Amino acid sequence: MAASFSLFCALTLFLIFNQVISQPALDSAEQESVYRVLDSINSEIPWRNLFPDDLCLSAPHGVACDLFEESDGSQSTHVTELSFGYVSDYSPNPPCTSNSTITTPLLSSFKYLRKLFFYKCFFSSKQVTVPDLSAFGSSLEEVLFVENPSLVGSLKGKMGNLTSLRRLVFTGNNVSGEIPDGLGDLTSLEQITLSRNKFTGEVKGDLSKLKKLKVLDLSQNGFEGNVPDSIGGLTEVLKVDLSWNNFSGKIPGGLKNLRNLEFLDLGYNSFGKFGIPLFLGEMTSLREVHLSGNKLGGAIPEIWENLGGIMGIGLSGTGLVGNIPASMGVFLRNACYIGLDNNGLEGTVPEEFGSLESLSEINLMNNKLRGKLPFSVKFAAKMGEKLKLEGNPGLCVDVGLRYAKISGSLGQLKLCSNISRIGSSQVLFVGGNSVHQASHLLMFLGFLFLLA
Repeated sequence: MAASFSLFCALTLFLIFNQVISQPALDSAEQESVYRVLDSINSEIPWRNLFPDDLCLSAPHGVACDLFEESDGSQSTHVTELSFGYVSDYSPNPPCTSNSTITTPLLSSFKYLRKLFFYKCFFSSKQVTVPDLSAFGSSLEEVLFVENPSLVGSLKGKMGNLTSLRRLVFTGNNVSGEIPDGLGDLTSLEQITLSRNKFTGEVKGDLSKLKKLKVLDLSQNGFEGNVPDSIGGLTEVLKVDLSWNNFSGKIPGGLKNLRNLEFLDLGYNSFGKFGIPLFLGEMTSLREVHLSGNKLGGAIPEIWENLGGIMGIGLSGTGLVGNIPASMGVFLRNACYIGLDNNGLEGTVPEEFGSLESLSEINLMNNKLRGKLPFSVKFAAKMGEKLKLEGNPGLCVDVGLRYAKISGSLGQLKLCSNISRIGSSQVLFVGGNSVHQASHLLMFLGFLFLLA
């Protein structure tokens, strides 16, 4: 068996070696283009001396190649990936420096490129303009610019012809302008992440054509106007994050068509006073929904029966009034986070909330809640400072919670009053004065008996 295994290993090595030897060399012009790009990213490293041979056989980690069949039946080798910026020990891409830069002419030679990735490469006072992505043509599948604060410019006119593009990621940069009108025509897209930039204007175009889209993240920009109804056509989308923009009007009803949606964040926009959308109750795949920071108004609707899979709910500062529905405590058994703070909620905290064992944080601060808290000592101890109750002067705790020495806001709440009934009369027993008040009551009843 040992001999057979050795023979197998030798044959495998022979095949690999034979494939490497037979692989066509990278075109010298394309190899020179790689050197020029490496120099533009980090001129302190002698790339030509360190990697003098064919870069498709021996190259820095972030440079990858592949074989292609030509129209005449021959094969050729081309660069298919350029990734820069240290990410981890497992992906030590060529490191960037404060002088890193990139231009369209430097990249235009790579007609077979599938992936272009820059992580923390452009961070000095020297600005770098977004290159023209259309120069790559239909081969490009992934474009990722992550945490490059010196990257500026617009995407307008730079997205044409990218028919194979699957991932478009611009996050943590200073890219501005509007979303290109033709973005909805790039029907191969699976991810659009344009978060934490300086995009503005309305989201135009027909998004319903993006049938493969799984992620739409436009958060932390300056988008405004209505969210287009065509968003309801993203039938495969799992995550929609439009938070921290200036979207206004009504939350589009087309969202109810997103049957696979798990994460929805529309927080901190300017959506109007139309209340919490009732159609959320039909979106049974939701795991997180965040509407905080919009002046929606109204009461919390009874929509929770089919939303038992929800793990996080953010309704902070939404102008809510009325009582907290007990149904939230009945059906939201998987909830880890519930945020209802900074509203106008009244009444008591439902007893059912005391049974939400999955909770790791609940924020009820700054409402008009009153009455006794339904939480046990064990529950409150588990929550600690994540049980947020300040700003509700009408709330109180029982003796057990009051003296349990639990960190957080419980110690700021008053002690509840215990009410006992004797006949038709009510007598208040509070703290250490209960014996004194009881003795006075008995003396009073005895006096009445003597008079009778």
